[in-house]
Amino acid sequence: MTPADWIEHRRGIDRELLGWIVPVGERFGVVDLLGRPHPDAPSDWVGAEEYLEQLGISYLADRYVFAGPDGNERLVRLGEVSTAGVTAVADDFGAASAVGAHPERFRLPFPVPEALLRRVG
Repeated sequence: MTPADWIEHRRGIDRELLGWIVPVGERFGVVDLLGRPHPDAPSDWVGAEEYLEQLGISYLADRYVFAGPDGNERLVRLGEVSTAGVTAVADDFGAASAVGAHPERFRLPFPVPEALLRRVG
């Protein structure tokens, strides 16, 4: 669940949720679909909207490194993203997208801490 002051920003064409604009004093912050703030985003309303539009959702298809509770790191792809939590799917040798494969899944909290999940590249 998101805090009450987070304001959804949806893409105009298909109403896809792109993230949230968050009041920060007299200015605004940007939070992506993983619940992570983007401190480099413009802090005015229009700039925050444009930032989210440009950010889009393509980053959700990227590969990530998941740091498990045992300290081991695994390559993963995101299988499900919502404010209820995020599911990362093991992507060893492309297993996350292989037909008939049953890769390991990891349930992560929302917002996802950078220590648990970081983008490859």
